[in-house]
Amino acid sequence: MEKIKEYAVGSSLLTYDLIERILKDGARLTLSEEAIEKIQHCRDFLDTKTDENTVPIYGVTTGFGSLCNRHIAPADLVTLQENLIKSHSCSVGTPVDSTVVKLMLLLKAHALSMGFSGVQVETVQRILDFYNNDVLPVVFDRGSLGASGDLAPLANLFLPLIGEGYVMVDGKKTKGRDALDRFGWKPIKLKSKEGLALLNGTQFMSANGIKALIDGWHLVNCFDLFGAMSLEAFDGRIEPFWECIQRVRPHQGQIETGAVFRKILEGSEIIKKEKEHVQDPYSFRCIPQVHGAVKDAMRHVTEVLHIEINSVTDNPTVFPDEDLVVSGGNFHGEPLALVFDYMGVALHELGNISERRVAQLIFGLRGLPEFLVAKPGLNSGFMIPQYAAASMVSQNKMYAWPASCDSIVSSNGQEDLVSMGANSATKLHKIISNLKYIAGIELMNAAQGIDFRRPLKSSPIIEKIMEDYRKEIPFVEEDVVMEDYIAKTMDWLENYDIVIEDPEG
Repeated sequence: MEKIKEYAVGSSLLTYDLIERILKDGARLTLSEEAIEKIQHCRDFLDTKTDENTVPIYGVTTGFGSLCNRHIAPADLVTLQENLIKSHSCSVGTPVDSTVVKLMLLLKAHALSMGFSGVQVETVQRILDFYNNDVLPVVFDRGSLGASGDLAPLANLFLPLIGEGYVMVDGKKTKGRDALDRFGWKPIKLKSKEGLALLNGTQFMSANGIKALIDGWHLVNCFDLFGAMSLEAFDGRIEPFWECIQRVRPHQGQIETGAVFRKILEGSEIIKKEKEHVQDPYSFRCIPQVHGAVKDAMRHVTEVLHIEINSVTDNPTVFPDEDLVVSGGNFHGEPLALVFDYMGVALHELGNISERRVAQLIFGLRGLPEFLVAKPGLNSGFMIPQYAAASMVSQNKMYAWPASCDSIVSSNGQEDLVSMGANSATKLHKIISNLKYIAGIELMNAAQGIDFRRPLKSSPIIEKIMEDYRKEIPFVEEDVVMEDYIAKTMDWLENYDIVIEDPEG
């Protein structure tokens, strides 16, 4: 596939896979001509509306939140917007991953490019300048209620536009003003409504969700492959993956999973061997149902997130062609909060069933030695990696508890029901971090188990994985420092491209 060298913001709808390519290819962002026209048209309308100043406009000629009834004099409108960004920059905690920061910049520029926010063209262009030059504002992972949008983290994101706050440049933390000077940029002089347009929105939630979605779909592939390897190591049966079983319960994810496993295992001597056992435990036999349900959940999350990242989520919304400035609630993160919690529960199940497969492999069943080591007793073998996996599965159950169930009143009662979608979004990364280790541990166990099935061979797909994996992580003859083997496995996974093409197209 040809690399994307440049992407014009506002030229098309965004999707998570397009965003993944933009990030992976290091594409430069520009602003499309169509977007420039829309942005300028909306700004011109708002300037006219502000000059007339006959009717109070929330956030434009009034204060914010519960201060919406306080009128602001025309001479103070610029100060109002700058004060908003300064006072709202309250995100705290751990600095956000640089990928998430880049995604926030991209998603905000895309939302503003639709021409319903009343910003200046130069404001959006400066956001793209930051992105293209890796001038990444320092944003922290806590402080957003998910309504009115992601106020605190977005305030930190855009402080450097006005010469405040901090950015990371070349790996060093730099004052916003110094970064502007370095690149010869002047601070943006915000016009009416611009501060609110920058801060109101769901780009912190959405950016975290996009990153989690990219990682999550990758993990789905990993657990399919490693689950198939575990099935081989356990001398499992292929019948639960047959097409006829999926056909009579036709959930899309289940059908796909059955087909993927049949493809992965095609040509395996182990799977064709006559079995003494009639059926397998649920962690093997029900993989199509469990992995498939996760895929269906992920597909739903993807659809919701695609709608969200192509939406206008600041407030008020400006409709220049209809002569309207409407104060509404598009900043509310409820659609994201609910699906992110759903995604967390679904992804957790991948780890839950994986750990059970790991446990089955070390029980000493079906001709495998106890703890997958030749001399159990003298050697503990793979006893304790299962402990580690179990610990992380348990922790993920805690993280899977829905944040969207909670709400705390803010802004003196004006904002009386919030989504907590930012908490739903950020805890996805904690779930995913654990899942990566759980996947690595299943790979270690499955590879060890398959080697005990020699001289029988698995399928060409699995044998290729085994060959590549064994170049870095050897078969365990006797006890080793498992921490080192887990670390090496994680490094291998980080750099190994696991792609399983959908056999159904």
